Amino acid sequence: MKQPFSSPGFLWILLALICLIIILTGLNSVLKRTGWDKPRKNKLLFFSFFFIACWVALLTVLSQKGFFTDFSKLPPRPAFAILIPLPLILLITFSKTGTKIIKLVPSHWFVFMQSFRIFVEVLIWLAFLANKLPIQMSFEGRNFDILTGILALPVGYFLLKRKNFSPKLAIAFNITGIILLLNILVVAVLSMPTSFRYFMNEPSNSLVATFPFILLPGVLVPIAYSMHIFSLRQLLLKK
Repeated sequence: MKQPFSSPGFLWILLALICLIIILTGLNSVLKRTGWDKPRKNKLLFFSFFFIACWVALLTVLSQKGFFTDFSKLPPRPAFAILIPLPLILLITFSKTGTKIIKLVPSHWFVFMQSFRIFVEVLIWLAFLANKLPIQMSFEGRNFDILTGILALPVGYFLLKRKNFSPKLAIAFNITGIILLLNILVVAVLSMPTSFRYFMNEPSNSLVATFPFILLPGVLVPIAYSMHIFSLRQLLLKK
């Protein structure tokens, strides 16, 4: 019997690569508006690229060596891929340099960026159809994160076109997006083959511990929560 079309690994690599290119291109564009001297701008851009490249390389090596597939220890190792970038993101968000950059980013950029989650959910759904992920990980189950990606389009449009658009609605969008993201992260962890596994239907959520699917918790999820954090910081500063 022919296997149904799955979400090939190269599509995850391609999606992560496109998102990172968009972010670095946007950063370069914003740095041109800072008024800083060229060496400082180049230094910031270089270190941003260097950190991202090192992080992706580390995820690749560890996943190839099977580091993330050991579910005998708590917390599950894929959780580290999600959480390790968070302190750095918070440090950037509240630093003097980060705050200035965040202020200069057009508000709709952070919101429009969240539309990439539509493609993430489609790839997860394809993996579910191929019996590589459990149903609760997809939008046919308990994953409603695709709503964030869909809502990002009208909210981003209103931020772009309507100067009097209430920041409260954009703040509500970000809070909703964070809640939906937390929801699927909890479902994902409770679907892993751990001692506290709650969702016992097969397959377990072990695919995300392998390459290139480790890019989901290690790159795409951090991008999602980073855009929310940056956007909230900007909106609250303006308010």
